[in-house]
Amino acid sequence: MRFIRFMALVLAGVGVARAIASAKKKHAEGQPHKHGSDSPLVRIFAMVNRHVEWHRLPTPIALLNLLAFRIELREKNLHDTTPPYQGGTTTSRPEPHHLYWRDVDGKYNDLSNPRMGSTGVRFGRNVPIEHTFPEPEPALLTPSPRLVSRKLMTRDTFQPATTLNLLAAAWIQFMTHDWFNHGDNQPDNPLLVEVADDDPWFEKPMRIQRTAADTTRTPEEADRPPSYVNAVSHWWDASGIYGCDEATCAKVRSEVDGKLVVQGERLPTDPETGLAITGFNGNWWIGLGLLHTLFTLEHNSICDRLKQEYPSWTDDRLFNTARLINAALMAKIHTVEWTTAILGHPALQIGMRGNWWGLATERVNKLFGRFGEGEVISGIPGSPTDHDGVPFTLTEEFTAVYRLHPLIPDDIEIHSIYSGDLLKKMTFPDIANKNAATVIDDKVSVLDVLYSFGVANPGAIVLHNYPRFLQDIVTQTGQRVDLAAVDITRDRERGIPRYNQFRRLLHLRPYNSIDELTPNKQWAQELKEVYDNDIERVDLMVGMYAETPPKGFGFSDTAFRIFILMASRRLKSDRFFTTDFTPRVYTQAGMDWISDTDMTDILLRHYPELTGTLRGVKNAFAPWPKVS
Repeated sequence: MRFIRFMALVLAGVGVARAIASAKKKHAEGQPHKHGSDSPLVRIFAMVNRHVEWHRLPTPIALLNLLAFRIELREKNLHDTTPPYQGGTTTSRPEPHHLYWRDVDGKYNDLSNPRMGSTGVRFGRNVPIEHTFPEPEPALLTPSPRLVSRKLMTRDTFQPATTLNLLAAAWIQFMTHDWFNHGDNQPDNPLLVEVADDDPWFEKPMRIQRTAADTTRTPEEADRPPSYVNAVSHWWDASGIYGCDEATCAKVRSEVDGKLVVQGERLPTDPETGLAITGFNGNWWIGLGLLHTLFTLEHNSICDRLKQEYPSWTDDRLFNTARLINAALMAKIHTVEWTTAILGHPALQIGMRGNWWGLATERVNKLFGRFGEGEVISGIPGSPTDHDGVPFTLTEEFTAVYRLHPLIPDDIEIHSIYSGDLLKKMTFPDIANKNAATVIDDKVSVLDVLYSFGVANPGAIVLHNYPRFLQDIVTQTGQRVDLAAVDITRDRERGIPRYNQFRRLLHLRPYNSIDELTPNKQWAQELKEVYDNDIERVDLMVGMYAETPPKGFGFSDTAFRIFILMASRRLKSDRFFTTDFTPRVYTQAGMDWISDTDMTDILLRHYPELTGTLRGVKNAFAPWPKVS
């Protein structure tokens, strides 16, 4: 039976590989870019999905359906926000080290366009540019984002996501800090948000600073929608650990054997800010501290392995090769472990592992290596680089669907790893910003904190489960904000289509009414009151939280459509995951390290005392067994 299933998946992969090859051939011959809908696979499943949702199909057919989605999305939902006449995207000729190492600010990943994906480059779009004009005021702020926050987001009772642990919540913030950052907001000319008379908010109207302006725009773009630039590189390069500028990178390096600075098992603290010294320490809390420390220690272990294998290597070569390996390890863990933990559908268990290993599976890949250059059978790593005809960037829509703040609990309990006894109970502000450094003390060890994160659940990503403390929080820059209201405002300000239009532009069926959106009668009534019973006015974030997700999913099918597209694109466009994912660049020792390591291995490498706790745990982001 297993063999039959395996062969069915391989044959499906061959069919999809041919469809992709045919599409690329048409593109190379100059045929129109919108040819994805010409694929028989896309047309067939477009008809099927009118009657049966993809996640209700048998697993092999559902997997084929997902691949059809990806073909169509790659053809229709990648849009460059830089106009052709702007040009000037090249820099000086690459130095020899650019061929083998990641540049600190993301330049020279694509050697033909060295600035592609680097810091200061615009976010792209997943919806056509003409649909990204923000609404004019007052429609932009209607209904009031503060009203949306209070009436639809406020956590009444903590609703847990029982298939995940709290490390999974910390992990996604650890990743998003590496992916996107719009920089410091504009302090002048804030957006003025209406606040109700019975609202206890301290100022009326609420002032929300606008997103930093794009200084790369030209006068010729006056009639184009707003654009925004990324303050970190768009590549999956672990910049959260290493930084995106030379000054930050120099601060985290020890300059000895390629290693990063650590003090015992903790990151050093900046005496001026009280925060950990690392690549990015914004929105800091103990969960980020655990993961930044863990992967700093992992970097240093990789350096030890490389030094053993290549004793004559310089500090620079050890550092940059270890960074490549560490970044690839994070990408692999996110692809095959975090994603499969939060998206529990059987097709996703195969599909996400297939992104890394191919449908031929990890075991076959390790035994026999790649079968040709195609990504479907043997995975994206090691396949040819391909931007699908559009320069690589992350997108505003990608940013929007990763608004996952309900994962965060309001309170944290720290239990003993040995007895299970409660050692501390803290509110989230007690473990955030400067306070994160005070959690571990003579009473609480890092093992206790790791164990407590492993056994605790994050929040479910649904309405009425937004952390209350985030609805009135003072940021590191001293601003008092309602982050839920800010999230709603950011999507509208940046021209993210509202929920139903977003679905249309991603080839999903729009809902005819609010009652059709959610079976929860209370939610439906509240949505009608807030949005004047108009499904077309529902905000994207609200609709995604209200939507019933596929079985086993931790977030909505609407958000998942962006994920189908961008999860593979972040790998496929990066030459360090494709053309240059080779022993020549990574070393054979590095390739073996990536292949043989998962999240549990990393935890046990640096905290072997977790061995008993993690025994039998198949995925480190799933709940760990509790000490009896």
